[in-house]
Amino acid sequence: MADLPPPTPSQIVTELLAAERTFLAWVRTSIAVASLGFVVAKFGIWLREFAAQLNPQVHMHSTALSLPIGIGMMLFGGALTVLAAWHFRIVSRAIRKGEIRSSGSLVVIVTVGVTLLTFVMIIYLLAAAVKL
Repeated sequence: MADLPPPTPSQIVTELLAAERTFLAWVRTSIAVASLGFVVAKFGIWLREFAAQLNPQVHMHSTALSLPIGIGMMLFGGALTVLAAWHFRIVSRAIRKGEIRSSGSLVVIVTVGVTLLTFVMIIYLLAAAVKL
């Protein structure tokens, strides 16, 4: 494999700005996950209030899992920001050295985390629907 010529300063700047845009996209994603976690955490309270308004005589089964699931999502959102910053630092350093490379580890971590949280939420919502 032939050696590539060293990147020009404008190419380095272009790559660094692209890496920064990618980092900011990860930050937006982490904010969305954390925000959704907050909504899920409050879902149990809303569900109990809604059920009480519809029929005060009906006892609402526990919706206690919404709080830990929501907190888990908020923690995952915060962890995403840390992972994104760590990955951005590694990529930026590689770009400056002219060693542009891609790593799929962050993508795998996010995919597995979001998939697991999604399945937990689906199971929880189905269980809550059956108890109503």
